[in-house]
Amino acid sequence: MTGLSFLALMLSGMPIAFVLIGSTLVFLFFAGKLQLLSALPQIAFGSVENFDLLAIPLFVLLGEIMNESGLTRRIIIAVRVWLTRVPHNLVIVNLISNLALAAIMGSATAQMAVMTRVVVPEMEKDGYDRGYSASLTAAAGLLGPIIPPSMIFIIFGVIAQVSIADMFTAGIVPGFVLFAFILVLALLQARKNHTPIEGGAFHVAGSRIAATIPGLATMTIPAVIVGGISFGLFTPTESSAAAIVVALFFGIVVFRELPLASLPRLIDRTVGNSAVVLFLILAAKIFGWVLTFNQIPQHVADFIVSLTDNPTVFLLLIVLFLSLVGMFLDGIAALIILTPILLPVAIKQYGIDPIQFGVVTGLTLVLGLLTPPVGTGLYIAAALSNVSIMKLSRLLLPYVAATFVVILMVVFMPWMLRPF
Repeated sequence: MTGLSFLALMLSGMPIAFVLIGSTLVFLFFAGKLQLLSALPQIAFGSVENFDLLAIPLFVLLGEIMNESGLTRRIIIAVRVWLTRVPHNLVIVNLISNLALAAIMGSATAQMAVMTRVVVPEMEKDGYDRGYSASLTAAAGLLGPIIPPSMIFIIFGVIAQVSIADMFTAGIVPGFVLFAFILVLALLQARKNHTPIEGGAFHVAGSRIAATIPGLATMTIPAVIVGGISFGLFTPTESSAAAIVVALFFGIVVFRELPLASLPRLIDRTVGNSAVVLFLILAAKIFGWVLTFNQIPQHVADFIVSLTDNPTVFLLLIVLFLSLVGMFLDGIAALIILTPILLPVAIKQYGIDPIQFGVVTGLTLVLGLLTPPVGTGLYIAAALSNVSIMKLSRLLLPYVAATFVVILMVVFMPWMLRPF
């Protein structure tokens, strides 16, 4: 009955957080265990009462400050001025800018929304097909949850009780490999999707050095995040707060594009966006409690162990399973629900490193952002670029395939997760 209610509520179009809570209530009612309702508040508040989760609203606020103060635009200009003579330089600029933003924002959907608004119109003005530009920008948004800081890795670290700093480090090499794959695919397709436009060349006032310095200054923000964590100066949560201070300094004092009067509006948007994520974590934790109460984890463990005793085959089965789950369930919700079920099996039955399991799980679920019917990133890119869902889905297929290759590399070459 719980499964049927979950399916019915999801198909009705109800937000996934309410689907999870509704399914929990259905289970308690039909199982005759309404007395357990008194335990739900404790489970709910306990799920978000964790210091490490504070990093989520802080990184969301950092992204808002970056956009409002023009720091994102300065990164793009700083990259582009040095590539004006390179063929299809705007394709490279798009990817390098996404890589830089991935090291600041940590959220794929926020990154896709920002870059689709900023870069796709510029590529179209330069003669690139709109669908090609939107698909490239959406695919580059996949770097957000892989390159540190990653919201997905923060949540996994909290659930799995593993070092978030180690999770961040593990995402570096797979992130750069995915960047290289997307770049090669994009350049191979660039010629047939580009029609040169007279007067479409990029020009910037002043010297290259003058245009580059603001962008380089902005890149101190990811340096603070990654460097602070790597050298043990900050925890991931503290690094996000330090990065906000640096971003405010550049936005208010150095570039003077961030008026103090705009801060309440940014904080208001941050509260709204963070509340959505944290409420989803809360709802998924409650639903996960129901699954545990029904001994679903034990049944799943028994079933998987009956299929194979090979750790590599187990990980491949997980990739296949999560690929299907990611098509229908929000990635964060799936991560919170399934990690407590699958991780103990991976560690106890197969001896798999939890860091490797976390990266494989995160990468696979991230693909759900670009796959219908619940692909949030797909819908954001389609809506902001005015490209049909079907066309964008088709154009994204090569990038999705490249991401699967990276996932397989993590499965077969776990050493790439510990580069230092």
